[in-house]
Amino acid sequence: MQADNHCACAPARILIIYTGGTIGMIENPKTGALENFEWAQFKQHVPELERFPYHIDAISFDTPIDSSDMEPNQWGEMCRVIADNYANYDGFVLLHGTDTMAFTASALSFMLEGLAKPVIVTGSQLPISQLRTDGKENLLTSIEIAAARGGDGLPRVPEVCIFFENKLLRGNRTSKVNSEGFNAFHSPNLPSLAHAGIHIKYRDHLIRRADPTQTLTPHYHLDSNVMCLTLFPGIQREAVDAVFSIPGLRAIVLKTYGSGNAPQKPWFVERLRRLNERDIIVVNTTQCSLGTVEMGRYETSLQLIKAGVLGGYDTTLECVLTKLMYLLGHDYTTEQIIRLMNTSLVGEVTIEQPQA
Repeated sequence: MQADNHCACAPARILIIYTGGTIGMIENPKTGALENFEWAQFKQHVPELERFPYHIDAISFDTPIDSSDMEPNQWGEMCRVIADNYANYDGFVLLHGTDTMAFTASALSFMLEGLAKPVIVTGSQLPISQLRTDGKENLLTSIEIAAARGGDGLPRVPEVCIFFENKLLRGNRTSKVNSEGFNAFHSPNLPSLAHAGIHIKYRDHLIRRADPTQTLTPHYHLDSNVMCLTLFPGIQREAVDAVFSIPGLRAIVLKTYGSGNAPQKPWFVERLRRLNERDIIVVNTTQCSLGTVEMGRYETSLQLIKAGVLGGYDTTLECVLTKLMYLLGHDYTTEQIIRLMNTSLVGEVTIEQPQA
């Protein structure tokens, strides 16, 4: 990729990328219908944009996407837009629908290898044109964070984040938890990276620092031959067999109980062993929103280890699914994928190092 050609003392250059979602819906004054993003009209609803001392540009997807229709190929399109414009801007604000925002932020954190600039993903629960919208504050603060620099002149938050309702969260640590409140997102196992009140207070010790030896390397290939199976009391053998026999299946995320426990039914464990023999990767994640998977803590998870199941630690469902898609999209061996699933690549997981 090209080097950054902007001086740290020059006004920050920010690119807003509208992919779709509630925040960009504007009410037509004649018909009352909600219409998709148009930058000139958008600025009329947010006149505060003119008060920023930054150079702000905006582009929109030709066909804005309802986030419930989001697919991996659209993540590739977002990745390409950022990569193509990387040398010309100091930060990026990605406007996105809330329903799959955490999936997108997780995916981009892996796809934008070597990222050294902020990519702040935000949106709103109410359209920007409505009087009580939360979109205006989310947008303005996201721009300010994307433009922020530290005392060394480098970007303050050089990673993919979600900003929503005063909180800056690491994108691959975040889940949507509220369908109608403004506090729609939560990072269950990592504190927020910053909080926006009267001042924006950054927790610098939590923010990942960019590796100065790396340049941006975008990745576009994802393999979505993954499946999620949520366990529940009384789950039927036929249902499990239907999932495990999906043609082309390469990985399964198993949502288990508590700290990673599963039924001790012999037929269930045997099917997990068969998956391992077929080089299908199985990752154990907990149905609990807080805490971590501790494989081997109880007998009910020890059997999973023996069947070749990997521990998912404290990753979110959004993260583990997109990480698998990312790794499967490369020419890695099964052994390499297992090793990388047990590695924190971009701060997505907490892995306790064994004590000597």
